[in-house]
Amino acid sequence: MKKILEIYKTAKAPVYSFEFFPPKTPEGETKLFEAVEELSKVDPGYITVTYGAGGSTRDKTIRITSELAKKFSLPAAAHFTCVGGNKDEIRVILKQIRESGIENLMALRGDPPKGEGTFKKVEGGFGYASELISFIKQEGFDFCMGAACYPEKHPEAPSLESDVDNLKRKVDSGASYLVSQLFFKNSNFESFLDLIRKKGINVPVIPGIMPITSFAQIERFKSMAACEFPEKLVSDLEEVKDIPEEFYKRSIQFSVGQCRELVELGAPGIHLYTLNQSPASLDIVRELKN
Repeated sequence: MKKILEIYKTAKAPVYSFEFFPPKTPEGETKLFEAVEELSKVDPGYITVTYGAGGSTRDKTIRITSELAKKFSLPAAAHFTCVGGNKDEIRVILKQIRESGIENLMALRGDPPKGEGTFKKVEGGFGYASELISFIKQEGFDFCMGAACYPEKHPEAPSLESDVDNLKRKVDSGASYLVSQLFFKNSNFESFLDLIRKKGINVPVIPGIMPITSFAQIERFKSMAACEFPEKLVSDLEEVKDIPEEFYKRSIQFSVGQCRELVELGAPGIHLYTLNQSPASLDIVRELKN
């Protein structure tokens, strides 16, 4: 399996990658594999599979990441978090991941289990992604590790400056590349890039893009990611929120324009959050490649 940093280092064109989550049902799993099959038609650089809140999908994440990589001959990264495990337990899981053939990890702190509002460090475990990344390196695992970044700051961080200081700790601990939280204003991403470069963070930074497929998602994304939306985008979509075909067309046009601008700004690729659906991400990448 190819390591993701090498993909970015050797790419002659922007790298398009897709994120999926482990479904809860066999039917959902069938649909996931169908979505990946569709998206494989645009030759993605790699795919990633998330880890449920509280580590709830750990075994399924490992299995699905491995199966997708083998079935579609795609490099793949499994998300891995600090949640719910001490050092000994984490070490065992890392060995399982490596033995399954996975060479890439997205190393994250993770979300607390459902029903718990705050993250709680397990005794003998870790409270920050930087600690997890450092441990993985110290234990001698040769994973290529990505980490998350937040152009509009992590919701729990007191300031963007302090959040970037935490981000530098992740990179200094061994993160090879960064994938951003979703955002909709490229000016915020550009300012964020300027700030982290001044702080000495020089690894590839990949914009994370989420296609909007319903008007209700806008409020959800604001709440979930604390992200800003361009006023014109909101008004344009509100105008056609009850006309599905026109809504889809305008949303895709916005995402394509956003991605084109990011690539022109020097982004080495685009990471699309698919929500296990293929049409929007497929249409965006096809348009970008054309």
